[in-house]
Amino acid sequence: MLGLKLPNTNKKFNCLGLRTVFYEILEILAIMTDKHSFGGIESKYTKFSTASVLLQSIPYDGTSTWGKGADSAFEAFIEASENMELYDIETDSEVYKKGIHILPEIDEIKSPEKVYSAVYNQTKKLLETDKFLTFLGGEHSISIGIIDAFKERYKNLTVLQLDAHADLRKSYNGSEFNHACAMHRASRSTNLIQVGIRSMDISEKQYMDYDKCFFAQEILDNTLWMDESIELMTDAVYISIDLDVFDLSIMPSTGTPEPGGLDWNVIIKYLRKVFDEKRVVGFDIVEFAPIKELRAPGFLISKLYYKLLSYKYYVEKG
Repeated sequence: MLGLKLPNTNKKFNCLGLRTVFYEILEILAIMTDKHSFGGIESKYTKFSTASVLLQSIPYDGTSTWGKGADSAFEAFIEASENMELYDIETDSEVYKKGIHILPEIDEIKSPEKVYSAVYNQTKKLLETDKFLTFLGGEHSISIGIIDAFKERYKNLTVLQLDAHADLRKSYNGSEFNHACAMHRASRSTNLIQVGIRSMDISEKQYMDYDKCFFAQEILDNTLWMDESIELMTDAVYISIDLDVFDLSIMPSTGTPEPGGLDWNVIIKYLRKVFDEKRVVGFDIVEFAPIKELRAPGFLISKLYYKLLSYKYYVEKG
């Protein structure tokens, strides 16, 4: 549901009052949408008022140019999560007990520009809750509005992009909010670190900072890049994960799969180090296009999401 507009108020309402009304609206809308919970967790862990984590679905797939289906990602993601063990061996934890609340989806699809505005405005509102914000796409263009809101909240923000594609085009197919432009604005206004890149257009070279880009072919046979990339980060880090960063042998369910990607253990090891050494302020996972009867990719994504939460609350530096 789009917008989550606050009702008309008179001047007597202070900011605290407006936020209280906003929270109450979110609770009501969550009841109305009656979505399944992440991991099938008990309702006492899914309430907005007590949850530490908010999960925002943005099922937009309007600018993808080849494989479609990212607009149906959320249902497959939730279904897979309901069949996942909720005890994490690595961190010896059950992070779901911190509470995970699923927000009403952002359902704007009219144009890339309108989607950007809806996502940006919603993210700004959610940042006022001081909860940990997580996002599930949809295609990668949904990250543009999210990052623009986060960079206003965190003035010295690092954006860590895990991706097969550079996504640095200034404009594509007539819009600067195309999925091929997902990181262009971030490259101009944040500390952008790119990991896993192995496909780009020559026009993107002018926007790439090669000192902060770790190409897949350069990092597959060593781990030095992990510390090198983390040393380039500021304290506050927003993570954007395009699932085609994984090798297509384990993640075929994405719009533009590329050979030569990273494997599960490499990515998990790296992300744990990021959480251990930096303050991760939010993340998104995008470009999951489910393939019917192929369940492993959905399970991988659910596990990835849960791992990131486990690292946030049980690994991240104090």
